[in-house]
Amino acid sequence: MIGIVGKKCGMTRVFTDDGRSVPVTIVQANPNLINRIKTEATDGYDAIQVLTGQTTKNPKKPDSGQIKTNPNEKLSHKLHEFRLNANELEQVDTGKEITVDYFEKGELVDVSGNSIGKGYAGVIKRHNFKTQDATHGNSLAHRAPGSIGQNQTPGRVFKGKKMAGRMGNVKKTMQNLEVIDIDSDRNLIFIKGSIAGHENSFVVITPSIKSEKKEREIFKTPIEETPEVEAQAEEAPETEETPEVETQAEEAPETEETPEVEAQAEEAPETEETPEVEAQAEEAPETEETPEVEADQSTDEEKSQ
Repeated sequence: MIGIVGKKCGMTRVFTDDGRSVPVTIVQANPNLINRIKTEATDGYDAIQVLTGQTTKNPKKPDSGQIKTNPNEKLSHKLHEFRLNANELEQVDTGKEITVDYFEKGELVDVSGNSIGKGYAGVIKRHNFKTQDATHGNSLAHRAPGSIGQNQTPGRVFKGKKMAGRMGNVKKTMQNLEVIDIDSDRNLIFIKGSIAGHENSFVVITPSIKSEKKEREIFKTPIEETPEVEAQAEEAPETEETPEVETQAEEAPETEETPEVEAQAEEAPETEETPEVEAQAEEAPETEETPEVEADQSTDEEKSQ
């Protein structure tokens, strides 16, 4: 299963959208360059060998001899190997890089690393034993483990007996840890909770083995924005409003009010008041008072005579 090798930077906390404080461990996982591909035909198993992007002070000679991809760079890169399945073997190629984008936000992962060494420790610290009585006759055995076996039968101490010894500095794997966030620009992964190892120690992050397995792309194709802009530019004529404006312009004569105005203009003579004025003018002579005035003048002349 392919994963990525990173360097533990330390712990901090982040706040969720609802205001909760979540403790996280920050892992800087520089791009892992595929240095070599191993197949069942040549090596007996399918795997890839990657350069972790980190350096070591004292590289081993066999590791230095395995670095073939970047001959011009310093031969102090740390090497790691991931076993592959048939589907993953078809996707890998020498010279490609595995980045933090291989994982997704909210995904569950397993993180492996060497725990911090504590030196020689007793059973109380190392195995969380209970202390014996501090008084009531107990002397010089307050933190002793007690009996470590039986009598003559079986007459030996069983293998794996929890006893005092060197504590820490062993490989530990934390399972089902949630990926809180991913910073692709700085190659950072924010993992919920604590993981094994001290600061600047190497850790290996892989998809959770207990979670639902799904096929994933190892090298995600970057999405370029230029084709989208061109696609929008090509689609723009289809969504232009010019035809609509032209359509409105073509439809405008149908809804013009000019014919109505002309119709009103044509109807206007029918409702003109001019004929009425003329009719009144024609009727006016019938109601003229001029004859009466002339009749009065003639009457006055007769009286004067």
